[in-house]
Amino acid sequence: MNKRILLADDEAALRFLLHETLSDEGYQIREAEDGAEAVRHLESEGFDLVILDYMMPEKTGVEVCQWLRQAGDNPNRNIPVILLTAKALEKDRDIARASGVSTYIVKPFSPFKLLEAVEELISLPGQEVGPQ
Repeated sequence: MNKRILLADDEAALRFLLHETLSDEGYQIREAEDGAEAVRHLESEGFDLVILDYMMPEKTGVEVCQWLRQAGDNPNRNIPVILLTAKALEKDRDIARASGVSTYIVKPFSPFKLLEAVEELISLPGQEVGPQ
């Protein structure tokens, strides 16, 4: 498969669980502990999809997604973005959509629900999503 995913979440236990779930399905995973580290990876490596936690130190998942969608010639600019969050209010979903998030998943969630979303987004032809 060789699809590359950036997984950015400040919660080590959740990163471990999701890393194991996704790598068991053949995905190559790069981890980031905060938003600034996620941006550094996105600046220097190519990915097929990114998974961001909403509330992270340095930069939130929404801030990372906003930066990515406006990142000019960055090859990752149009890849799908999944936002993981405990924020379930409609206004939070609206903010995420406006930043260019492809899919919004509320915590707690089943790792298999995330896997379904990943598989759906990665399998889309012409997966460019861009700002909405």
